[in-house]
Amino acid sequence: MHHQKTEMSKKKFRIGELAKELKIKKYVIRFWEKEFALSSDRSEGGQRFYTQKDLDTFSHIKDLLYGQGFTISGAKKQLEDEKTGVKQKTTSALVLQEKTNVDSQNIIAARKEQQVSLDNSEKFDIFLKELKQLKRQLINFKSLLDT
Repeated sequence: MHHQKTEMSKKKFRIGELAKELKIKKYVIRFWEKEFALSSDRSEGGQRFYTQKDLDTFSHIKDLLYGQGFTISGAKKQLEDEKTGVKQKTTSALVLQEKTNVDSQNIIAARKEQQVSLDNSEKFDIFLKELKQLKRQLINFKSLLDT
């Protein structure tokens, strides 16, 4: 059993496998790599390779951005704070302000980074995701106002 875990931790992922695992596009991974100053191992041919630790890091970033509604800069700060063990001492109003900041920079940069043009169904999927995120943020905002 223990041997199997060691095997798993040594597994290397190509960018496509990582994207599939995280259910995000490859260009998003490349964009986050740049934004969060992450470096991946490269094969001799220059192909990116990722470890289980990388997968965990990207999964955490995805949760901060999509799950918790942080902006890129907010997520960077959160990761820094986690690294240094600093607990965030912010009021709910500041957290709210951070979360309701729509990160259009993130969306624009990710689309610039993209190499292939999206077909309409993919554009619609992205639009839906953005709407759902906005809906979550508005619900959070309303619940804070109701308290």
